[in-house]
Amino acid sequence: MPIEIVTIPCRSDNYAYLAHDPATGTTAVIDVPEAAPIAAALAARDWKLRDILLTHHHTDHVEGVEALRAATGARVQGARADAHRLPPLDRALAEGEAIDIGSEEGTVIDVSGHTIGHIAFYFPETGVVFTADSLMALGCGRVFEGTMPMMWASLSKLAALPPGTLVCSGHEYSAANARFALTIDPDNAALATRAAAVFAATEQGRPTVPTRLAEELATNPFLRAADPAIRARLGMETASDAEVFAEIRKRKDRF
Repeated sequence: MPIEIVTIPCRSDNYAYLAHDPATGTTAVIDVPEAAPIAAALAARDWKLRDILLTHHHTDHVEGVEALRAATGARVQGARADAHRLPPLDRALAEGEAIDIGSEEGTVIDVSGHTIGHIAFYFPETGVVFTADSLMALGCGRVFEGTMPMMWASLSKLAALPPGTLVCSGHEYSAANARFALTIDPDNAALATRAAAVFAATEQGRPTVPTRLAEELATNPFLRAADPAIRARLGMETASDAEVFAEIRKRKDRF
């Protein structure tokens, strides 16, 4: 039986995710921007929280951890490489290590770039990856601590997952990302259709995440550095994929 996913809006534009295994009753939360909405979602479903899984140390992803830990007794897991900046960890994780939500086993993926030590959580049986500020809907996180080649390598790991994978990212940035994507890939019919849907959902106050990886591969310019039309538009026909990605990211930073 697949993990049940609940998307929880937090703060002004963050998302946390509850992941619940119906077979065992085990529940985890991925990131804790604030405790109250997560506690309310747990109470509404009568779920007991066992684990808090943290993707990276930024305040808008961890600010509610101590309050939620105190309320639930949940254990906190996060990256060993980021442990000095995270709330105290009950378990420190590294790439390739196994994690579980009840009967389903997942794996940790190092997606450093936005920060050093940013991790994602992939559960292949359900087909879901929690990416926070690495791969986002129609975008990717700003490269604050890593390098552009590092970020490209991280995105390439995520792009290699099965196309049907559900991508649970950390922010409601889709409308802004869509506006930028249209400047990079204006002749992409799939992007135009998706952008229109995103704008409509945003106007109606509906979440635009999670998304499917196949949709990101078809429309997210940060995953499309090899696309000939994008390369031609940028005048980078002979550049490496990492160089094209870096140019797209730099343009987004100035957008």
